[in-house]
Amino acid sequence: MLFDAPFHRPATRLRAGVAHVPGFLTLQEQAALVAQARDIARSVAGTPVAMARPVVGAGRMSVYTLSLGRFWAANPYRYVTSVGGVDAAPVPPEWTDLAHRALQAAAEVAGELAPWADGGFRPEAVLVNYYRPDATMGLHVDANEVSGAPVVSLSIGDEALFRIGHTESRTRPWNDVTLMSGDLLVFGGEARRAYHGVPAVRPATAPSGCGLREGRLNITLRQVDA
Repeated sequence: MLFDAPFHRPATRLRAGVAHVPGFLTLQEQAALVAQARDIARSVAGTPVAMARPVVGAGRMSVYTLSLGRFWAANPYRYVTSVGGVDAAPVPPEWTDLAHRALQAAAEVAGELAPWADGGFRPEAVLVNYYRPDATMGLHVDANEVSGAPVVSLSIGDEALFRIGHTESRTRPWNDVTLMSGDLLVFGGEARRAYHGVPAVRPATAPSGCGLREGRLNITLRQVDA
């Protein structure tokens, strides 16, 4: 990005159960996560669980998705452990530790998340989504998990506009927040089944040293079972 000079962005409780922690990941951590995700993607390339643009009811998504732990399948939407006899790549153990640290940080901002800050969270499914500079994600609900555990979301690369609404429909009111490289966002509690999405990525905003020249990598960690 043009100006990499740091500026203060305080951690914020966007609404009940939604915490935004700017700069949660250091540049070194971001680059390491990108490198690890690339290695995993290469290891499953050409298999039924390869990173790809999923086909959903509205057509093919603009986002590339890599599933770890459990494979996120569409039509119907569900999690499966394998596709065509090929298991989804396992979740790296250090990503579990990272999720626990993330929930502790989020609970300091949004007290509703405190019950999940004790280390009991199990990231059984991880979605690694790559957004090209022109990619978007429509408003949707993460409803395939039986567990009511929060979703832990990490952003790397280009900035994105994240939008979270309510649980009834895709209509207003919304909360919009800019997610920059290294930011953490966690949503749980009464916001766990809220509609959310990414209306826009802001090209050429990735900081040097994050591991990505362009686009955005979003890593979301989820507990599937209760």
